[in-house]
Amino acid sequence: MAVSKIKSTCALATTETIIDKVVIGYKEKRTFFRLFALGDATYLAETEATIKTGVRLEEIMPEDVIIEGDRIELTLPAIQVLNFDYPFDRVKVNEVASRNALFNNVTVADEEKFLRLAESDIRAHLEYTGIVKQTQDNVRSMLLGILTQIGYEEIYISFKTDELIQQIEIPEELRSPKEDLESDD
Repeated sequence: MAVSKIKSTCALATTETIIDKVVIGYKEKRTFFRLFALGDATYLAETEATIKTGVRLEEIMPEDVIIEGDRIELTLPAIQVLNFDYPFDRVKVNEVASRNALFNNVTVADEEKFLRLAESDIRAHLEYTGIVKQTQDNVRSMLLGILTQIGYEEIYISFKTDELIQQIEIPEELRSPKEDLESDD
């Protein structure tokens, strides 16, 4: 009964986190075999990512649940990112700080590149935001309520560990030593 009640909630999205990110991009343009600089273009924008994390309870296996009388021990699947939203329509370009050089402009392709690198950076640093611990705390709290109502007096909940989010590989052709990305979370 306990397992079926837990599994019936399926994907349990328990934490929504909003991450604000400042994206700074530089673009250098040179000519004549890279001897003469034509000017640097800069790009500055504020962006926002919304991340929903939780546990896919339908992945609980019979060996993940140990019941002995009024004692239950659960080993839940690892915390996962259930939804990662980094919408382009929430990008606010700072027109004052962003500038184009006379012969060097930040194009839409450059802007997309800077934003893709920023998304990759957010994903790479998600585990350091405390989102995993907060989600685990939320899941524990919700399940403690359910399992206490069913009648369990001793409840132990642990989580399997796994990579929080699959990393996005940025193709090498999008990266260049002269066009860099800096960020400030």
